[in-house]
Amino acid sequence: MRKSKFIKSTIILLIGGFLTKVLGMILKIILTRNIGTKTLGLYMMIMPTFNLFITLSQGGFPVSISKLVSEDKGNNKKIVFSSIFMSLILTFILMILVIFISPIIANMLHNNDLKIPIMCIGFTLPFISISSIVRGYFFGKENMLPHVISNTFEQVLRIVIYMLILPIIIDYGQIFTINFIILTNILSETLSIIILYFFLPKKIKINKEYIKPDFEVMKDILNISIPTTGSRVIGTIGYFFEPIILTTFLLMNGYTNNFITYEYGVLTGYVMPLLLMPSFFSMAISQATIPVISNGYVNNKIEYIKRKIKQSLSISFIIGLIFTILLIIFPEFCMKFIYDTNEGINYIRVLAPFFLLYYIQGPLVSVMQALNMSKDAFNSTLIGIFIKIFLMIVLSYMHIGIYTLIIPTIINIIYVTLFNIIKVKKIFK
Repeated sequence: MRKSKFIKSTIILLIGGFLTKVLGMILKIILTRNIGTKTLGLYMMIMPTFNLFITLSQGGFPVSISKLVSEDKGNNKKIVFSSIFMSLILTFILMILVIFISPIIANMLHNNDLKIPIMCIGFTLPFISISSIVRGYFFGKENMLPHVISNTFEQVLRIVIYMLILPIIIDYGQIFTINFIILTNILSETLSIIILYFFLPKKIKINKEYIKPDFEVMKDILNISIPTTGSRVIGTIGYFFEPIILTTFLLMNGYTNNFITYEYGVLTGYVMPLLLMPSFFSMAISQATIPVISNGYVNNKIEYIKRKIKQSLSISFIIGLIFTILLIIFPEFCMKFIYDTNEGINYIRVLAPFFLLYYIQGPLVSVMQALNMSKDAFNSTLIGIFIKIFLMIVLSYMHIGIYTLIIPTIINIIYVTLFNIIKVKKIFK
């Protein structure tokens, strides 16, 4: 029963992930072809900040809910409502923080025009956080259909907005366009929450007993979420400092701000999304893996867990391998078809082979979370970030342009993946 449920959940997530990725590709085509490389470069400069605050606002609650609901040890309503209560307090604090520190971050990025777009990030956080919490509940129940349907409608809404309104917005300038793109998240996440609500059990009655936060439940949630968030926060903090360090040190070594923004836009706006395309498979497998392995670990089904780990890693690797071969052989076609540009083809050829390891990172980290190894995942991420930042600073003095970022990215992928593999193998010995 459990096996068939896992397979069903994984298949639904794979189909949904593929559909979402196709819609995401259409979205990316519309976006990049409308706004151009310069505006894309500016937008990508603040994406690390956006990702950092999304991670902070979620607080690791989706993983906590998924784990607690799958173990079926408490009242699911109290788990969800307690998470929402904590999330709303956290997002309110973060909204105020973003508004106050936006001039500082813009200054660190050596572009004061980015102050308002960074402020806009704060207004999207409550919607993104609540949406992810409700998704966490469905993952815990191993019911992946609501997530897939809400994601699909979310992407369709973005496509419609970008097709109809974005061409008009562009006339108002680069910064106004970036503000619009960021604030679109409010509409798409609101639609997602509404759709997810209709999939909740019909018998749920919202009363004071459940709305009132339960401190014991909150403690259980935080015991899982804090270590989980620690690992993700370290990763996003490293990503947050990436454009800041890159810009600062390349400017010191004679490169212009326009060159840095343009090349960073090409690498992170064109090349990375293309390389990350197969990650929806590994993400789907990761999301389906957490409740299954968590439940198996609680019930001491060691051989069953080992089999599921091998399956998730093997599937992720094989899919990644197929995609990597296509990218290495036909990089020009892929870039021209999706983005209508040949920019960044050389970067793809260099990075693609190493992303084979990246494709199994998601399932590995999910396995570590399910096995209560969040501390090890945190350590690997932390050391990997330090290695990456150190190499970026050193390589910036060698005058190799954007390869100042590409080479440390490769080293980081190799280190983090191998570290996690060794730790997971060690626990079963």
